[in-house]
Amino acid sequence: MVRGFGQQPCMTTALVLASASPRRRELLGQLEIQFEIVPSTVPEVPAAGERAEAFAQRIARDKALEVAQRRPGQWVLAADTVVVCDGAILGKPADRTEARRMLTMLAARSHRVLTAVALASPADALVEERLVATTVTFRALAAGEIEAYLDTGEPFDKAGAYAIQGQAAAFVTAIDGSWSNVVGLPLEEVRELLQRHGLLAVAAAASA
Repeated sequence: MVRGFGQQPCMTTALVLASASPRRRELLGQLEIQFEIVPSTVPEVPAAGERAEAFAQRIARDKALEVAQRRPGQWVLAADTVVVCDGAILGKPADRTEARRMLTMLAARSHRVLTAVALASPADALVEERLVATTVTFRALAAGEIEAYLDTGEPFDKAGAYAIQGQAAAFVTAIDGSWSNVVGLPLEEVRELLQRHGLLAVAAAASA
């Protein structure tokens, strides 16, 4: 089992991050908190007619509760990120053709990135949720640029088929909102959520 640590691993109450995403692990590691990685097994499939906001919130909630059942006595933090363009939910592309279609759709226009965050208590109960939206604008992309980006392999495990913290940063002309939200975890909102429930306050007291 993988363990992840912030700069000051001084919490007395363990936190579990219900995600295998290395991006979320790195972002959460910027907070002064100790945490453990336990990936969720919840399938990320939207229901027929389900809106993007409701889908992201449902998946984050289900991830938190599913992992909480497996890790009793621990706080569990879960998140789900989706890209939305023209009302369509763009998840992780299944193959190169789908990734190409997504990038072509996003080129020369703005889209929204939604991340839902859910926190479950040691009693396996959902405590609180957050939904954060960021608007991202891409410049026009030539077909050759898209093919070159696909060749890197970077798009294939990312919602919307791009990583803003990677080579796709060169595609972005504007961001309105949280950058870390686009990466996969809205850090300021997560910090506030953990502080609200006394998790980061414990770390701060222990390190004083």
